[in-house]
Amino acid sequence: MKKQSLVALFLSALCTSQLVAAEPNFPHLSTTGYGEVTATPDVAVISVQVEETMLNAEQAKQAVDKAIDAFVGRLLAEGVSRDSISSTNLYLSPQYHYPKAGQAELVGYQASRQVTLTIYDLENLNAYLEGALGDGINRIDDIQLKVKDESKYQEQARMAAIKDANNKAHSLAKGFEQKLDGIWQIRYSNNSSRPVLMKSMAMDARNESSSYQDSQIVIRDRVDVTYKIKQ
Repeated sequence: MKKQSLVALFLSALCTSQLVAAEPNFPHLSTTGYGEVTATPDVAVISVQVEETMLNAEQAKQAVDKAIDAFVGRLLAEGVSRDSISSTNLYLSPQYHYPKAGQAELVGYQASRQVTLTIYDLENLNAYLEGALGDGINRIDDIQLKVKDESKYQEQARMAAIKDANNKAHSLAKGFEQKLDGIWQIRYSNNSSRPVLMKSMAMDARNESSSYQDSQIVIRDRVDVTYKIKQ
């Protein structure tokens, strides 16, 4: 027991010393810099789905496969790259009716499959959504607007965050009649926020697809900096 107590005491002291060492023992000033840039999206990723409920599993499967094959086939015929299209396997589940009394009753089967499409010509986005209707697609799960060269905008947001942190530090030091003496610590993690337009809607809400045109997305970044204050 004494040996275990000594080990526990040693570990506790070690953790405490590490926490103390992490805090500067000299005058300092900490700021958080934020930066953001606005970009016009040039890529869209849409996920569509077809769901069918039939009396038997084979009928449900055939109905779903027919819609997916028609949708994918039309996209390929219109010149969309096969690499830009991905589809999931068939999901099939029995559907039951649960009466207030008695056992559950099997009433049919629901089949569903999803297709994800990456679009690099946003002017055709509405046409793809409209065309999906005629192919039997009956649900849009989400639409994400992105930019191809995301790293370029991320770097711009990061530099803006660094500038913001520096400006705040110099402003605070000046206000308190102090002078900065370099940087003690920089803390950064890629915790940027990149809002994308996501929407789930019924397929008959076709007119709303026009709202995705001329949209803007914001790419954000932040950095935490601790500066030394000259003594």
